[in-house]
Amino acid sequence: MQQGTECELSPSCEQHDGRPAARTKVRALRGITFTRFAILRNAKLFLSALVATLTLPLCAQDLAPRAYVITPTDFNAITLTGSFYSGGVNFNGAVPITGATGTFSAPTFSYYHSFSFFGRSANVVTSLPYGVGTFQGNADQQHRSIYRSGLMDVGGRFSVNLMGGPAMPPQKFAKWKQRVLLGASLKVIAPTGQYEPTKIVNWGIHRWAIKPEFGYSERWGNWLLDAYAGGWFYTTNSASYDTPVPKPQTEAPIGSLEVHLSRDFRSGTWVSLDSNFWWGGVTSLNGIENLATEQTGSRIGATAAWRFSKHQSVKISYNDGTYLRFGGNYQSLQVAWQYSWLGWLKRSQ
Repeated sequence: MQQGTECELSPSCEQHDGRPAARTKVRALRGITFTRFAILRNAKLFLSALVATLTLPLCAQDLAPRAYVITPTDFNAITLTGSFYSGGVNFNGAVPITGATGTFSAPTFSYYHSFSFFGRSANVVTSLPYGVGTFQGNADQQHRSIYRSGLMDVGGRFSVNLMGGPAMPPQKFAKWKQRVLLGASLKVIAPTGQYEPTKIVNWGIHRWAIKPEFGYSERWGNWLLDAYAGGWFYTTNSASYDTPVPKPQTEAPIGSLEVHLSRDFRSGTWVSLDSNFWWGGVTSLNGIENLATEQTGSRIGATAAWRFSKHQSVKISYNDGTYLRFGGNYQSLQVAWQYSWLGWLKRSQ
């Protein structure tokens, strides 16, 4: 839930329709009526805005250390992740909402498999998240809150090494030493989550999201530096919530940078400092651009992983916003358990 879903809370753009400043008394009265209507509409929108803003880390605000480190061919892993998000939301004046906060969790099931792709190390990851949360805030001088739970959008990622990481069986991989790796990936979010255009709160974003990315990884002894550059691209949401009827909504691409510095202690056990930066994502509702939704922000955090048996490991990560022009200034905590094995459809002995 995905980078850049603030678009779901775009304020009424009709207030910027370019009409002349001079108006007759009739137009003034109509303007007052419309303003009251817009405020009421924005009050209804605030809960969907909250959900959209807080589900952003599932998309645009990724922090994933070691994403381009390779594994031997036919390496498999299943991961159960509990993600917890809590904090305030800054709408940058886009909607008349104050004291907006939210707390939600997103338990996720993921499956990873590595293979040879034209002689290069490659892998695919699929994930299915489920959202559960409570959101509240003050709109039009009224305190509102709501509880929601439901399936979020399914995600998938294909990654391939371009330099420094050939596909290797386990025996050869055990003798291999990493130096410099260059890779590329394509992440896709499919519109499969809970979404109804006539409802205020939805866990799905009702559009496709695609993120191509290039990654760099270099090792010096026990130290590892990762850096990625990519961008999110979105299809049109043909039925974004609006009154009296849903309207089509588009969002400009969002650029992203990500850097991680980590240190190994032993195989499968390491710690990492994580940071990112993203920009862009101006939204348009029914063809009218809303510049107040432009995003610029960054997050910083840390990750620790511990392998406690041949097949099992746990990972804990925490991150918080450092600079946010538009979106959620929230805290994020993730706890993951992973079970891995070698071989297709069977566990190694």
